[in-house]
Amino acid sequence: MARVMIVDDAEFMRMVIRDILLKHGHEVVAEVSDGEEAVQTYLEVKPDLVLMDIIMPDMDGKEALQKLLLIDPAAKVVMCSSLGQQALITESMKIGAMGFIVKPFEPESMLDVIRKIAEPN
Repeated sequence: MARVMIVDDAEFMRMVIRDILLKHGHEVVAEVSDGEEAVQTYLEVKPDLVLMDIIMPDMDGKEALQKLLLIDPAAKVVMCSSLGQQALITESMKIGAMGFIVKPFEPESMLDVIRKIAEPN
């Protein structure tokens, strides 16, 4: 099971994601509300996987993704975005995100993405 850090500026969204993860045996090692905090916390908790919202105030998900990959080129980051943000998802994948989840997401599809990326084959 994966050790996951959730990055989303909406507390409700973090709660929804956390509930799904915990219900399926994953461990939530940190929850942060912005990109700046994500970069700092990443080093402390060293999660297997980061679920990162793309649209956040101050430092957005794309910028945080770039910084995380500078600190740890092996970081596994999955971007979360709302429908219709296809361009942002494409840019994030180019930067180095390993996958994406579209909100509102189906628990099953989210868990599939996590399974594929976080767990060694």
